[in-house]
Amino acid sequence: MNLPNKITMLRICLIPVFIIAFCCSFPYHELTALIVFCIASASDAVDGHLARSRNLITDFGKFMDPLADKLLVTSAFVCLVGVQFVPAWIVILILAREFAVTGLRTLAAADGVVIAASKWGKLKTVTQMIAIIALLLFMIPSMNFAWLWTFGQIMIYVCAVMTLISGIDYFVLNKGVFKSM
Repeated sequence: MNLPNKITMLRICLIPVFIIAFCCSFPYHELTALIVFCIASASDAVDGHLARSRNLITDFGKFMDPLADKLLVTSAFVCLVGVQFVPAWIVILILAREFAVTGLRTLAAADGVVIAASKWGKLKTVTQMIAIIALLLFMIPSMNFAWLWTFGQIMIYVCAVMTLISGIDYFVLNKGVFKSM
C-alpha cells in the first residue's frame, strides 16, 4: 500500500476518534473533536497531492479516498444533527446523494470502469468541511460567536446546493453506465 493510500486509511481510522471526542464529555472535548476533524480533512488534500505529484494514483485510492471523505463528513453531520446544529433533511439529502453516487460507481465498476471524484464532487466536499469546521468552532465555549453560527448555517445550505449539483453532474456525465442494463 502506497503512502497516499495509507493516509486515506488514517483518515478512516480518525473517524471513531472524532465521534468519541464529539460525543463524550471531557475537558476540551469540543476542541479535540475540531482538531481531529481538521487533521482528517487536511489529510484529504495531502493524500491527493502526493498521489498526483508522485504518480501514485491507484484504483484503490480512486475508490477509497472519496469513501473516506463520505464517512468523515457524514459522521460529522450525523453528530451535528444530534445537537440540532444541522437540519436532518439536509443530511438525508447528502446521504441520498452519497448512496446514489456510490451505486453508480458500483455499476460502473461491474463494467471495469472507475469513476473518479469530479470537480463538483470535490467542491461539495470542501463546502461540507468548511460548514462542519465552522459549526465545530462554534461549539467551543470561547468561540460561541453569532457570526460563526450564521456563517455555519449559510454554509450548510451551500452544501445542500452543491450536493444537488454534484449529484446531477455525476449522473449526467456517466449516463452511459445505464446503457448496459
